[in-house]
Amino acid sequence: MLKDKILDLLNRSDFMTLSTSVAGNSSAANVYFANDGLDIYFFTFNPSRKAVQISMNPKVQCVIRPDGEDGIKELQIDAYASKVTDEDEVEKAKKAILNVTEAFSEYMHDDFLITNDVIGYYKIQPTTIKYVDFFAEKQFEWMEVPENRIGLFKEVKNNILNTLKYWITVVRAPFLTATIAPIMLGSAIAYKQFGVFDWSIFWMVLLGAVCAQIGTNNINDYFDHKSRNDEMNKLASPFNGGSRAIQSGLITPTNMLLLSIFFFSCTILVGLNLNNLFFDGRVDSVLMYLGYLGVFLGVMYTGFFKLAYNGLGDLAVFIGFGPLMVYGAALMQNLAVAPTQLIDPIVTLLYSVPVGIFIALVLFINCFQDYNADKAANKNSWVVKLAGPGEKANYRRPFSVWKILMIISFLLIVAASVYAQNYFTLIALIPLLIFNFASKKGSDWLDEWEKEDANLQQLPYELLIVNVSTIGIHFLTGVLLTIGVLLSVWI
Repeated sequence: MLKDKILDLLNRSDFMTLSTSVAGNSSAANVYFANDGLDIYFFTFNPSRKAVQISMNPKVQCVIRPDGEDGIKELQIDAYASKVTDEDEVEKAKKAILNVTEAFSEYMHDDFLITNDVIGYYKIQPTTIKYVDFFAEKQFEWMEVPENRIGLFKEVKNNILNTLKYWITVVRAPFLTATIAPIMLGSAIAYKQFGVFDWSIFWMVLLGAVCAQIGTNNINDYFDHKSRNDEMNKLASPFNGGSRAIQSGLITPTNMLLLSIFFFSCTILVGLNLNNLFFDGRVDSVLMYLGYLGVFLGVMYTGFFKLAYNGLGDLAVFIGFGPLMVYGAALMQNLAVAPTQLIDPIVTLLYSVPVGIFIALVLFINCFQDYNADKAANKNSWVVKLAGPGEKANYRRPFSVWKILMIISFLLIVAASVYAQNYFTLIALIPLLIFNFASKKGSDWLDEWEKEDANLQQLPYELLIVNVSTIGIHFLTGVLLTIGVLLSVWI
């Protein structure tokens, strides 16, 4: 029987070529496997290219041929692959693979890798198996496995969900809070001063700003790939090291660049439309100058002038996502609802500065994990400059800078509240609790880092709680400042 011949080849094999593909980017890898009947298990690292591609597109192909087989006798398999999540099945897969090879035993039993979901077990369920034997009378035979096929409705649903996941990854959607917070704040400041709000202008400004950030994210991924900075980063996480979309085979470098151009073009179109509404298309209007500055900072952050490679990246982020966005959003509301008046520049600036510092500190703290890759790629961030050129980074100085700038930002919130005589915005001091928590965690982490027997490969991941806290401080502060401004109007 054909199934017996297929099982014979599977049972006599332990190595296969696995092919995955997303958006026209194909990948192939040789992996050890263990089979349970027709089902196939293999082990890999979850951030690996094949694992990421499987998470976006579970359709795979495998070629299996036993070692030492005379002639051309192999299996060509179309299948669906998925990460094993059931604990019992994980143990089953683990034991089966260890019976095949001990090569990955060290990683399989590493508590740190397990806890941080770095390693995974994957299951391949064939839908079609082609049995190839060039020396047989019947050279090609096919076996269908209909029970492993996915129904039409489920496949359509999975395709939609995977497409959403794909674009969320490529545009780095979770980080769009960096834009949402300052746009909300600037719009609220204008609403407080003029008492009228134009929702159509708000959504237009938000769209343009979001497209600008996505374009910036994409072009940064492109240039960090060209410099090999992201390739050299062995400590990448969801918070540092870029989107990893190029490295994971989700998009080609060229398409990433084209995507950046597309989103910057959308920003420019929105800006031109607003400029036509309020300035009759003048090229020397204040809006156009704000636009010139924003696009310049976005493109030059890692491209051409390489601001991030020359220690100016933090300043660019501070300006772009602080005063520039807050004032720009406030100005557009100003022009829409009260063109004969002027937005208060001092109040706007005072509230925008802490928001800008907080988002700059998000990138600053992320550079701790990026230190080795940045240093190797000559990306002289301030963390690289402050941590020193030694084999082991001295993070005391950069972490002190992070804490000092955090404190200054909260003090600026107090100053802004007093100057504007709006004490509702003091609720934005609530994230001090998060800062206190993150500061203690960071200090504990520094103590561990400085020990002689410190695991320098694992410890950077232990800092992730500080990365997350810094993101939370930025967004929560922006939201609370916005709420504080609105409360002063409504109460």
